[in-house]
Amino acid sequence: MTEDEARSWLLVSHVPRETLTRIEAFIALLTEEMLRQNLIAESTLPHIWARHIVDSAQLLPLAPSGAEAWLDLGSGAGFPGLLVAMIDPAKRVTLVESRRKRIDFLQRCAESLGVSDRVSVVGSRLETIDSDAFDVISARAFAPLDRLLPLAHRFSTPKTCWLLPKGKSAASELEAARGSWQGRFQVVPSVTDPDAAIIVADGVQPRGRR
Repeated sequence: MTEDEARSWLLVSHVPRETLTRIEAFIALLTEEMLRQNLIAESTLPHIWARHIVDSAQLLPLAPSGAEAWLDLGSGAGFPGLLVAMIDPAKRVTLVESRRKRIDFLQRCAESLGVSDRVSVVGSRLETIDSDAFDVISARAFAPLDRLLPLAHRFSTPKTCWLLPKGKSAASELEAARGSWQGRFQVVPSVTDPDAAIIVADGVQPRGRR
C-alpha cells in the first residue's frame, strides 16, 4: 500500500477530513519527538500513513458494534490505541505503556489532539495493573500470543474482542497457543501488507475451563 492509497483508504472508510487533519498534527508531534526518542523505526517515517496509520485504523472495522472500552497494550508511539481514539469518538481508550518518555509523549499527544477526555495513559507494567473488563483488547508488537494471553486474560470477558496485528507470524503464533487456549480465533489479512495478518478472537479461555 502506497501513501496515497493509505489516505484514500481512510477517506473510503468514512474518516472525516477534520480527523485526517488531526492525524497530520499527530504525525508532526511524532516526527518532532523522534529527535528525542526512538518511537518507530526511522526507515518507516516516509511510509507512516500505510505502515502505522492505516495499519492501526484497519482494526476499527473488526471491533464489535457498540464496543466502547478499549485496552491497548504496549502503546509505545500510540499505535493503534491513540489512532482509535482520534478516529472513533465513541471509544474510551486505555493506553498501557511502561516507558517513562513514551508515557509523557502519549499524555502530551492526548492533550494536544483534544482526546484526553477519552484517553487514559496507564504508566505501569501490565502485571501491576488492577484487573478490569474491556470490550476490546489490542496489542501491536507487544508479546507473542502464548505469552500475551496469560498476561492479559484478566482484562477480558468471554465477549471481549481481541485484535492483535501479528505480521507474518500470525498463523505460527496461533498454532503455538492452541494447546493452552480455546476460543473463536481467525486470521484476517492485513490491508497494508499482503504478507501480514491480524489475529481476531473472542470467547478466549484457558483450555479446559468452562
